[in-house]
Amino acid sequence: MRRRLLSSTLLVAVIAVLLLGVPLGVAVNRLIQEEATQELSGEAKSLLNDVEYARIQEQPIDPDQLERKYPDRHIQIYAGGTPPQVTAVGTEPEQENRLSADAQSESGVYVVVSRDRTQIEQQVHAWLLLIVVLAAVAMAVAVGLAVVQSRRLTLPLRDLAMIAERLGSGEARPSKHRYGIQELDRVAEVLDRSATRIADLLAREREFATDASHQLRTPLTGLTMRLEEIVAAADDPSVVKEEGEAAIVQAERLTAVIDELLAAARRQRHAQTAVVELDALLDQQFIEWGPAFRRVGRKLVLAGTRELKALGTSGGISQVVSTLLENSLKHGGGPVTVTTSNTEKSIVIEIADEGKGIPEDIAPRVFERNMSGAGGTGLGLTLARALAAADGGRLELVRPRPAAFALFLRPVGDRGRNRVVSGPA
Repeated sequence: MRRRLLSSTLLVAVIAVLLLGVPLGVAVNRLIQEEATQELSGEAKSLLNDVEYARIQEQPIDPDQLERKYPDRHIQIYAGGTPPQVTAVGTEPEQENRLSADAQSESGVYVVVSRDRTQIEQQVHAWLLLIVVLAAVAMAVAVGLAVVQSRRLTLPLRDLAMIAERLGSGEARPSKHRYGIQELDRVAEVLDRSATRIADLLAREREFATDASHQLRTPLTGLTMRLEEIVAAADDPSVVKEEGEAAIVQAERLTAVIDELLAAARRQRHAQTAVVELDALLDQQFIEWGPAFRRVGRKLVLAGTRELKALGTSGGISQVVSTLLENSLKHGGGPVTVTTSNTEKSIVIEIADEGKGIPEDIAPRVFERNMSGAGGTGLGLTLARALAAADGGRLELVRPRPAAFALFLRPVGDRGRNRVVSGPA
């Protein structure tokens, strides 16, 4: 590209010099010739006046004075009379190189002033040389500007190519380079916006992988506990059957979570909420988590209003309750009380324990991603709140010490919003 810019600029400069320089040289040559001719004509008229004045004053013509007044000139004066008077001053130039001008008065005085053309040609050559030098300087300046301009254009293009290469290799960060050229700056802005979007997409993919691993861990933990109970109660057929059924439920939940995550990742599922019976859902959670709490000497207590129904999805609500129970098992203490109640605007599931609770410096940010005060991943509560919001509800920390969380769900009569699964954000 740089070579093409240089060659095209040089070609334009040459054409411009030819179009301007040649007519200028012809004009200068003609102007100098005409000026020399007019100068000789003026000198001839001036000399004629001097001769006429000398004749009136009856003074002789002084050749030395004429030679000093008209240097480098050959002068011939023809005065009337019998015989006619002829006066010559200066060196006569050669015939082929002579430029002459004459003047004649009414009294019969005739003067001829001549000069050598060589001086005029030298002057013409000097001006033509100056024009050639100026043309060469103009071409040199044009080439220099072409080099500067080509660098100004090619270097940003190379930079943009490197940015695009880094963008294609996965290094998606805006360069924020600007070059002072509107078109190139526009390309740089587009690349920066693309880098931002790609970085956002990559971040979403990483978050999705993290979220998926965390959401799959809870059903897998429950499934492991069920299998452990089956192994421990292998001698009791009734217990084995009960624990086996619980393990099957956990496996079904695991399958449902995987399906939901895949659909969320593809942005293809828009599921409407349905009526969920909270009693059956909570009973299932107690069946799943009861053995784990009993093994550590803690109790699960269900209290509050029964036979409540709410709008949502059983998978989403179960995942939220399961996350809260798992957090209470790991980080809480004492019995865990699950209380259900209803108000005019919400159906509330409150889960509280009697442990140390959440530190004051963490409580305001407990739902932020990667925020954990007990060595956890810091994702559980973040995902639980996202699932609650996807169902049209909300998850809140109502008391930090001892910890108490409340899940607010929409009552059955509230059809204002539909649940839309859009994947982790």
